[in-house]
Amino acid sequence: MIKNIILGIKEYGGAFALISKLKLWKYFIIPVFISILTAVLIALEAYILSDNIGAFISKAWIWDWGKETFTRLSNFFGAVIIIILGLIVYKHIILAFSAPFMSIVSEKIEFHLYGDVKHLHRKSSFFEQLIRGIRINIRNLSKELLFSLPLLILKFIPIVNFFSTILLFLLQAYYAGFGNMDYTLERHFNYRDSVHFIQKRRGFAIGNGIVFMLCLLIPVVGIIIVLPLSVTAATTKTLSLLHDKHEIVYER
Repeated sequence: MIKNIILGIKEYGGAFALISKLKLWKYFIIPVFISILTAVLIALEAYILSDNIGAFISKAWIWDWGKETFTRLSNFFGAVIIIILGLIVYKHIILAFSAPFMSIVSEKIEFHLYGDVKHLHRKSSFFEQLIRGIRINIRNLSKELLFSLPLLILKFIPIVNFFSTILLFLLQAYYAGFGNMDYTLERHFNYRDSVHFIQKRRGFAIGNGIVFMLCLLIPVVGIIIVLPLSVTAATTKTLSLLHDKHEIVYER
C-alpha cells in the first residue's frame, strides 16, 4: 500500500502543466466558487460553535480546583473537533456539487491521453452526475464520521492522541481521494463497481487525498487550487489503472 500511496502523490507532478496545456482552468470556476463559499460558511459556523462545544466538555470537570485550566483545554479541544468535523463536511460538499463539472475535466483528459473512447463510456446527464456525486459523498460522509468520532475521543488521551491524529488525517485523505477518483469511474462503472474498484486500491486514493488535505492547510490559496490539482492527478492515475490494466467493465 505504501508504494501505491507514493504513486498517488507523484501523480500531482504534471497536474499544473496538463491543466494549462488542455486549457481546463475555465471548468474549475464554478467548483472553486463552491469551494470558497463552503469554506467561508463552515469557518463562520466553527467560530460560533467552538466555544459552545468547549463549554459542554468543561462540564465534565465537577471540581473547583483546576476548573479554569480544564476549561481552557476544553475550549481548545472544542475548536479542534469543530475544525476536523468542518473539514470533513467541507470536503464532501465540494466533491458532491462539483461532480458534473469535474466529470467534464476528466473526460477531456481521457480524450487527450487515450483518444476517442466514448464507446467505452456509460451515458449520463448533468443531473445524473450530480445525483451520483451526492450519493457517493453522503455514503462516504456517513462512514467517515462513523470512523472519525472514536478517533476524536482518543485525542483526549496523551500519547495516544498523536496516533489518532495520524489516523484521522489518513482517513480524511482516503475519502478525499475516493471522491476525486469517482469523477472518472462514473463514466465506466456503476455505483457498486466504483466503490469496489476504489476499495481494492486504497493506496492510490490515500496518496491523492494526502496532497488534497495538505493543500487545505495553505491559507486562501489552498481552497482555490485543491480541486484543479487533485482532480487532475486523480484522473490521470485512475485512467492509467483502467486503460493500462484493461480493467474497464460494462454495466449490465
